[in-house]
Amino acid sequence: MKRLIALLMLVMFSSVTLTACNTIAGAGKDVQKAGEKVEEKAQDCKDMKC
Repeated sequence: MKRLIALLMLVMFSSVTLTACNTIAGAGKDVQKAGEKVEEKAQDCKDMKC
């Protein structure tokens, strides 16, 4: 019984951890895209002397 409980806890912990990694990876991609847009706008302003 203890073995089954330990196995279930391990599975639950693993699934939560993997889900969090995917969420963080997605957030990182969103931040990266936003940074790219800021860089593009800054370059446009630099070229136009905003």
